[in-house]
Amino acid sequence: MKIKPVDSKADLNRFISFHYDHYRGDRCWIPQLRLDVKHTLDPSKNPFFDHGKLQAFLAEDDNGRILGRIAAIVNGMHLKKYDDNVGFFGFFESVEDHSVTDALVQTAGEWLRAEGLTAMRGPANPSLNDVAGLVVSGFDRRPAIMMPYNKPYYDDYLTRSGFERAMTMWAFYVHEKYAAFDKLWRGRDIVLKRQPGLTIRTIDMSRFDEEAAAILDIYNEAWSKNWGHVPMTDREFAKVAKDMKQVLDPDLILIVEDEGQPMGFAISLPDINQALRHVKDGRLFPTGLLRLLAHTKMGTISSIRMLLMGVRLKYQGRGIDSLLIANSIENGQKRGYESAEMSWVLDSNQRLINNLEAIGGIRDKEYALYEKQI
Repeated sequence: MKIKPVDSKADLNRFISFHYDHYRGDRCWIPQLRLDVKHTLDPSKNPFFDHGKLQAFLAEDDNGRILGRIAAIVNGMHLKKYDDNVGFFGFFESVEDHSVTDALVQTAGEWLRAEGLTAMRGPANPSLNDVAGLVVSGFDRRPAIMMPYNKPYYDDYLTRSGFERAMTMWAFYVHEKYAAFDKLWRGRDIVLKRQPGLTIRTIDMSRFDEEAAAILDIYNEAWSKNWGHVPMTDREFAKVAKDMKQVLDPDLILIVEDEGQPMGFAISLPDINQALRHVKDGRLFPTGLLRLLAHTKMGTISSIRMLLMGVRLKYQGRGIDSLLIANSIENGQKRGYESAEMSWVLDSNQRLINNLEAIGGIRDKEYALYEKQI
């Protein structure tokens, strides 16, 4: 076995394609669109590379067959905020052979050490603001939009390679059939009665760029004290907003204002993974787009993912999060969605966990981020 750096277009294509070969036939795997993956790894298309750098590696056997892959990642915004010499790894995949994982991890660690870093955290693809984390329970259920999926043995392999769990995250699932929404509606009424200056509305698509800028400003403040948070740059968020705009439902993007000033938001998206699972190889052309459109129009999508919520620091602890959850679920019901996933929720966010469990939310999937000294 040998580990080789990805330093050509051909190798990059092999790096990307291995993921699809590795999971083909897995009924719970949802193929990410190949074009999205290519753009994520392209410095000319992904503004992460304005401050970050990445080196991808492939593991091959003696016949040139790919056994695994990994990327070593330097996140400049993380280092600017924390100054902790932590690097990252991502895009990790391995056949069921721990020696492959061990060799990939060692190679990524050596590359990061040469960059002056002393620890490695992940998986992040390429940052925690992207698809990140490892599934450790819930393998019998498909991931929601923009959530990871992986082989069950990865947790064991990374642990045996010296990683320790840095953070546990949860995906909560709520279905209208058994959720105690009455509690949610009552809580919302109490919040609005106590704070009569609050109003909640949906995004104004005619002012999309202005609304997105307000959401970014709130997000970077609201999440500033959360574990692992790294602020998004204007260009990074502009890319995220552009990508989301292709699939968003305006009724599911909420903004809370106090006397007309935005101070909180929630972003939920239709879970298009319910349709993407029919695009078997991640290619929209020549037939994947037709399959995707057909299943979307047939009403295949019955769930939403509430993926991002934030409230300005001075308003936190005043029930605004419950208000946002209530209206997100209510608007989703009006649009015909039957269920919602809230993910991910940090294990340290006990207040939100308590609120979700109080309305009948269940811990549907468990995720983890890992770290080791290098």
